[in-house]
Amino acid sequence: MPYRLPTRWLAPGIALALAGCATRAPAPLPGADGPQANPPPAAQLLQVPDALPQLEPIRSGGPNKPYVALGEAYVPLAPEARYREEGLASWYGRKFHGRPTASGEPYDMYAMTAAHPTLPLPSYARVTNPANGRSVIVRVNDRGPFAKGRIIDLSYTAALKLDLLRGVAPVRVERITPAQIRSGAWRGAPAPPIEGDDGPPEAVASSAPPWEATPSAARPPDAGVRAARGFWVQLGAFREREGAAALQQQAAARVDGLGGALDVVSEQALHRVQAGPYATREDALRVAERIRQALALVPVVLDKR
Repeated sequence: MPYRLPTRWLAPGIALALAGCATRAPAPLPGADGPQANPPPAAQLLQVPDALPQLEPIRSGGPNKPYVALGEAYVPLAPEARYREEGLASWYGRKFHGRPTASGEPYDMYAMTAAHPTLPLPSYARVTNPANGRSVIVRVNDRGPFAKGRIIDLSYTAALKLDLLRGVAPVRVERITPAQIRSGAWRGAPAPPIEGDDGPPEAVASSAPPWEATPSAARPPDAGVRAARGFWVQLGAFREREGAAALQQQAAARVDGLGGALDVVSEQALHRVQAGPYATREDALRVAERIRQALALVPVVLDKR
């Protein structure tokens, strides 16, 4: 029989995501959740390393038993289960900082952690913001969120690194399974750092089959912002154009047949290295896999139809 989640575990799941930005914390509101009055500098928090996946015991009882929250029944996944979902992310902060999480550990809003309704506790997950290509790894040690449509509640620092402090926003969540931890298969997903990039890494995770493809339309490289419709493969994004140009040259040299499809797209103070357009998502995924194998990074597929 499902049991009712203790009250202290419900609140983090319905924490409000307040206005803010990745470089300046939003002002706290009286009686509401949000950042602390004087959080550590954003530059310092951006240097906090991602959670390091490691094998941890997952017991069948406690926070991994079926439970009821806000009238809804939840059944946690099996210890070895795979999980991948797209939905809305929120974050929780000072209102729960230092309070027990569902796993019994104190919540640290400045650590790389998260709350999830059904992932086994503890688990590790890669969270990607498709709007900017940023990806982080968090340790899931809490339950929530329980608002409709939301699939994960991030710590303040995790939300900062993904540029999600502005509010609820779409993300992709992929569990790093114990099997992937044992084999080391989870490693190599983040893009390698490139000299000249002064921001957090922006390459993202995406699963793709080992196929091959050719671009649907040939076009000259380095032609700036593109309006062509179709599916594009983003290799990375940089604050400095030099970093994007270096990755473009590296990809053109090491991935056969990719040079003519590559471009640096500059918009919103970011320079994105993209290949395309491709007629179908399957074609783009094939190219993404070739890039992953050649450059040891995992690009994201963008739909610009």
